[in-house]
Amino acid sequence: MPDPSLMDGHAIAAAVRDGDLSATEVITATLSRIERVDGSVNAFTDVVAERALARAADVDAARKRGDALGPLAGAPFAVKNLIDIEGLPTRAGSKINRERAPASRDGAVLRRMEDAGAILVGGLNMGEYAYDFTGENVHDGATRNPHDLGHMSGGSSGGSGGAVGAGLVPIALGSDTNGSIRVPSAFCGCFGLKPTYGRLTRAGSFPFVGSFDHLGPMARSITDLALAYDAMQGPDPEDAAATTRPPEPSLLNLENGLGDLRIAMAGGYFATGGDPEAFAAVEILANALGCDRRVEIPEAARARSAAYLITAAEGAALHLDRLRTRSHDFDPAVRDRLLAGAMIPAPWIERAQRFRRWYRDAVAELFRDVDVILAPSTPCRAPKSGQTHFVLDGVTLPVRANIGVFTQPISFIGLPVVAVPVRVDAGLPLGVQVIAAPWNEAVALRVARYLEREGVVSAPSAEL
Repeated sequence: MPDPSLMDGHAIAAAVRDGDLSATEVITATLSRIERVDGSVNAFTDVVAERALARAADVDAARKRGDALGPLAGAPFAVKNLIDIEGLPTRAGSKINRERAPASRDGAVLRRMEDAGAILVGGLNMGEYAYDFTGENVHDGATRNPHDLGHMSGGSSGGSGGAVGAGLVPIALGSDTNGSIRVPSAFCGCFGLKPTYGRLTRAGSFPFVGSFDHLGPMARSITDLALAYDAMQGPDPEDAAATTRPPEPSLLNLENGLGDLRIAMAGGYFATGGDPEAFAAVEILANALGCDRRVEIPEAARARSAAYLITAAEGAALHLDRLRTRSHDFDPAVRDRLLAGAMIPAPWIERAQRFRRWYRDAVAELFRDVDVILAPSTPCRAPKSGQTHFVLDGVTLPVRANIGVFTQPISFIGLPVVAVPVRVDAGLPLGVQVIAAPWNEAVALRVARYLEREGVVSAPSAEL
């Protein structure tokens, strides 16, 4: 039996159900690995060892009684620290929030994961208030890239990417507003799912931009990604944006192959403004899928600009009181962008929202002719820790503002995306977005699973 702390979640659950492993053995090994490794990666801000061991004992007792165990029985997971964990203040990566009263109950997605048998082991580092693409938190320290500790993990779900990429947990939960699951998935070499906007409840999580925010899983395998996603589906009256659509299980469709799916690469905006390796990663997937078609997503550059405006304005509105009274306690880079957002003229936001409606309809027309679109997740590999600028196409640009150049136009209208890690050469991982039409997560997961099965994409843990 391999080291339980490095097994995938579905393999752990099978071993626990069969009696080859106890949940207590799994959690003990996981906590030991976190203690040994996380000092280098800095993915965790909170480890809930006592709670995890008590939960593992409950799973083991249930098995001895002959009770049915969930699909993730005994599998450890962790959550970005903007998701409520009972008994802990919900930090959202900030200095200010850690003064809040402890959460009185777990966030909805956390509860649903534990209903499926998974076991929470802790809370994860993140960019302050999720307004970050680097993974470098000024209050809790940077989460380091597990594949090269001198590089960024990406953000804002940097702790989630770092924890999965370092083999600390097989599954982590993150959030994605403008790319915060897809960027760390790319940099840290793991799979990530940003579902359709409204597919998963956000109840019991700290918001950033209410009209963009998504919660979703990150994992070392597509099977684990699908299991976690399926566990968290379902309407929730506590989240006004959550869909009332019934759950649509994706796991059963994973092995259906490509069938007659129509797949294309994103051209135009998504084929310029990045390093050659980023576009080579897309070509690798396209070749494996037998895809030579390109489509152009209309007005993607304008969509990114509109997303910037709405993000800044909504984020500023949420934090206005904190900015007035506690501005000195913010990360200066976050504070300054929020202050700028508070000064955006209202007519600009109205125009951005009108464009957003047009863009949503235009992209919907595009999906009449294709089922899946491939695009880079990021314009480059993970920059070095502390790096403030990079050069793309001969132009020097700020890192923090431009890592999400390819993710923002997609989350702007809430499309579902599976982010897959790709190795172009011996360098750091890159990522590709497998983008589907709204509510078609299962299609994107099918394509990603095909690529995983064919050995084109994989997410091995870093050797730490």
